[in-house]
Amino acid sequence: MARLPRFVLLGHPQHVIQRGNNRQECFCDTSDYRFYLDKLHAASVKHACEIHAYVLMTNHVHLLVTPRREDAIGKMMQTLGRYYVQYYNYCYKRTGTLWEGRYKATLIDSETYLLTCMRYIELNPVRANHMAEHPAQYPWSSYRHNALGREDRLVTPHLEYQRLGKTWEEQQIAYRQLFRAKMAERTLDEIRQATNKAWVLGNDHFKRRIEAQLRRRVEPKARGGDRKSAERGINRV
Repeated sequence: MARLPRFVLLGHPQHVIQRGNNRQECFCDTSDYRFYLDKLHAASVKHACEIHAYVLMTNHVHLLVTPRREDAIGKMMQTLGRYYVQYYNYCYKRTGTLWEGRYKATLIDSETYLLTCMRYIELNPVRANHMAEHPAQYPWSSYRHNALGREDRLVTPHLEYQRLGKTWEEQQIAYRQLFRAKMAERTLDEIRQATNKAWVLGNDHFKRRIEAQLRRRVEPKARGGDRKSAERGINRV
């Protein structure tokens, strides 16, 4: 079965995930992280992508990206992958693939989910086997830039982030406040499901608008059993 093309709308951010093949490590040394970030910056500039948040884990990567050209994200990831795999294979005396097939991506409803998705990305080290007690302790993410004002040339602020305050200092303060509340499991599941299945992440109004614009389904069909139950007036607890 042919793969459907990814959802792409210029100016709409996407949550991108790329995993190591068989969940193998993709970063083993500080120099690996630095090389990847350097090449990511170069590829994002070359292919007109704005990166609002990121985290590099040992065996996968999360990016929040707004494309300014239709093929921008695909070309950025292709360029980045080519440089990094060559570098990694040379450094560790290996051959073959590093990444697990195609990257996964989902279109994000900015007004509803942009800041939530940023938190989801930057909290990854805290959720992952306690790699960090707080996102500020993890050096390979955008948190220190977005929350603490540590300059990171890779990060471009999204409009929703800028609306947090009149100045960058005010935006940082407001952004830090968002991390005081624990993310609900339901929200975590929504983000994971949408990204892993390549569906659109947003409220119903946003989904219907994107569906009409792209003339494609943007979420899975309701399961037959649930639909039939509803038609018969059967309530599920």
